[in-house]
Amino acid sequence: MGYSNMIGKYQLGRTIGEGNFAKVKLAKNIKNGQYVAIKIIDKNLILKNNLINQVQREIRTMKLLHHPNIVRIFEVIGTKTKIYIVMEYVTGGPLSDKLSYWTKFNETEARRQFQQLIDAIDHCHCKGVYHRDLKPQNLLLDSKGNVKVSDFGLSALRKQPGSLLSTACGSPSYVAPELLTQKAYEGAAADVWSCGVILFEILAGYLPFEDSNLSKLYRKIYRAEYTFPVWFPEGAKKLISRILDPNPRTRITVAEIIEDPWFQIDYEPTCSIEHEDKLIAEDVHAAFSLYKETEKEGNVLHASGFINAFQLIAMSHDLDLSRLFEEQDSEKQKTTLGSKHTISETIEKIEAAAKDVSLSIERMNNSTMKMHSPKMTRCRSCLEASARVIEVAPNHCVVEVSKSAGELLLYKKFCKSLSNLLTRESRVETNETKPNIQQTQTK
Repeated sequence: MGYSNMIGKYQLGRTIGEGNFAKVKLAKNIKNGQYVAIKIIDKNLILKNNLINQVQREIRTMKLLHHPNIVRIFEVIGTKTKIYIVMEYVTGGPLSDKLSYWTKFNETEARRQFQQLIDAIDHCHCKGVYHRDLKPQNLLLDSKGNVKVSDFGLSALRKQPGSLLSTACGSPSYVAPELLTQKAYEGAAADVWSCGVILFEILAGYLPFEDSNLSKLYRKIYRAEYTFPVWFPEGAKKLISRILDPNPRTRITVAEIIEDPWFQIDYEPTCSIEHEDKLIAEDVHAAFSLYKETEKEGNVLHASGFINAFQLIAMSHDLDLSRLFEEQDSEKQKTTLGSKHTISETIEKIEAAAKDVSLSIERMNNSTMKMHSPKMTRCRSCLEASARVIEVAPNHCVVEVSKSAGELLLYKKFCKSLSNLLTRESRVETNETKPNIQQTQTK
């Protein structure tokens, strides 16, 4: 294995993973010969895509967790253009790769891996950490087939006992039904649901909830519509039925899963490990210190911290999200619309819709604006409303429109105009810009 360059005491080698904003390279600690995985993040890319908080959250979360079944973070190194997160190297690759080779696992192996997953999640929850994106791609296997939970980029830290979460996140097939309702939810229960989906998948060889139509998929998840294969182990059936309970209040807890008879077979609890944490907080702050100067330049488009399942789905440019997002809350007079445009193009559509119904528009920041009837024409037919654009991917946004005062009929007229603009024009532009979209995907 040849090494081309050095980062601190680490000699970088081949690339073992690659995403939109980061590469993962195999590296060697020249002081002790230990192999590590180094996640290399481009500062400019995460700055432009407003992902600074997500990266910081991942580092902060992994610092808290010390467990044999969770990938360990050793240190963070920052340069002018890159952030290097030095992590434990797990040789076996993701569980999803093994699933693609084997299709499914035998009952004994599936139970052992599920036991390790539950032990890891139990440790996370005890530390006040909710993963929120559990799936086989984020479960790594070591040389002995032991599970290592990774990728805490969408995780959340509990602020206080009993506190609820509000940001919907995760991957479509593994997301809990309560996250689809846009209401506050309990992080532990959402993680448990994802664990149940994973157990079903590794035993059956396929997902319990599958559909090419996103709306139909979410409907199946919300109603917990799935079917066990006829040969499915009876004990696992009973356990999964309690896990995939669409009501989070009656869903089985981690503590109850551990007491389950099927789970208890050959169960050897994995204990957390205590060691000196050499990752000093100052080092983490130093790695991000250059952001402060860059942010002052005003090059960042602060959309919002909306990171969820839709962000992952929206990367497919052939998917029309409009009907999935479109909904109206008649009591709160709040409407949510989907836009298959960039954030700047979406803002132009809002301005055009406001003009259609004779509303004046005032920009509050790069993603929020207020609409109101001109002062000279204010009478019974007037309106005060606001619109917030949330970027979920480069060519996909969500628009939240809220009415604060004025006539409901005029508000509905504006929303209808905006919906028509977004829907009609997105179809035309999709055909015209298809070559550019393909070029973007290649990049």
